[in-house]
Order: sequence, then structure tokens, then C-alpha cells
Amino acid sequence: MIGYVTVGVSDMEQGKAFYSGLLADMGAKVLMDMGRIAFIGESMGKPMLAVCTPYDNGAPSAGNGSMVAIPAGSKENCDTLYQKAIELGASCDGAPGQRIPDRFYGAYVRDPDGNKVAFFHFG
Repeated sequence: MIGYVTVGVSDMEQGKAFYSGLLADMGAKVLMDMGRIAFIGESMGKPMLAVCTPYDNGAPSAGNGSMVAIPAGSKENCDTLYQKAIELGASCDGAPGQRIPDRFYGAYVRDPDGNKVAFFHFG
């Protein structure tokens, strides 16, 4: 259903390095780089994450209530992705933990530009 989700960045090289490094263990890499926008994922036929500098040349801003949620596959992978994001320059926006007993486990970070990213596991 989702083709790609886009987050605004102030530095394309930093944005590409952050997200391709964060998602590398899931098989993701920069698939297409068009200068002001780059698509990161496993393949062009699967959902991707795009980083871009804003079209209006203004400063990128994180949307209030906007978030990219990445399925981690397990609680342990949530923890791993959270720690990797922190190591790549993200800040904590909610440490890994059980959010809904026996139903939802999640971890939350802000990327270097303030975009909110969640790693989650149902069950």
C-alpha cells in the first residue's frame, strides 16, 4: 500500500548515511539518488524511505504528530535498531519497552533533523 515515506533533512549526505546505516541490516541501501532526494530500501518494488531537502529550500521541520514507524520483527530487533540509531546520531524520544501489555513493544528516536522514528513489534 505504501510506496515510500519522505523525511526532510538539512544535510543529504548525513541523511543518507543515517538511514542507510540504520536500515542496512534489514537489506536496505540507497537505491536511487537524484541529488535533492534519495530513496532507501530493499528494492524499488517494496516500500521505501526517502530523504530530501525541502522543495521550497526552507529548513526541514518535523511534523507535529508525524512519525515513520519501522517494523523490527522482534523486541530484540527494536532494541538493536534503537541503539544503532543513537550511535548514528539520533536522540532518544522514548526508550525501548512494552507499551501495551502483550501487544505492542516500541522504541522512539529523533533523527539528526528532529524527525520522529519508531521501531515496533506487535505480539
